[in-house]
Amino acid sequence: MQKTNNDNEERLLIADCSRNNAKAQRALYERYYRKMYVVALRYAKTTFEAEDVLQESFIKIFQNIKDFSFESSLDYWIKRIVVNTALKQNRKILEKMHMEDITDMRDEPVEDIALSAYNFQELLKMIQQLSTGYQMVFNLYAIEGYKHSEIAEMLGISEGTSKSQYSRAKTLIQKMLEKEETKVRVIV
Repeated sequence: MQKTNNDNEERLLIADCSRNNAKAQRALYERYYRKMYVVALRYAKTTFEAEDVLQESFIKIFQNIKDFSFESSLDYWIKRIVVNTALKQNRKILEKMHMEDITDMRDEPVEDIALSAYNFQELLKMIQQLSTGYQMVFNLYAIEGYKHSEIAEMLGISEGTSKSQYSRAKTLIQKMLEKEETKVRVIV
């Protein structure tokens, strides 16, 4: 398999970042900042929190880039650091929250949510309105694609609690979507 120019450029950028080359670090930051800011926003309640997550993430990225092994894409590796940093910052909040296990639930099942009709800003606002536990589990399951068993391990909760948190988050988002649809019908 022949390496492309992009692969070679990325390897050179990583090597330069590993040597603490400020220009290379700036280039890497500029390449990934916007995309990772969006990831951080999904786990934060405010832009300030998202910026804090991103700042901490890039510190970790630059400290550990020498260990990047090319087993995954650089994009995935960086995103994983951003998600883990956001989870770490929210873990203190989660420890104080009461989270119910799926066996404690009495809610009716909720249909899958059709989110394609809404723009990113509307959806982000809805996700940010969720409690921290619901927000994190919803992001990890619905957006990042983790399994409940993986989420449980990441957050130090049971798999049933992860399922419960996701179900309730989905219910709340469904209610927010229905409320938005009602507003649109009234305006039209």
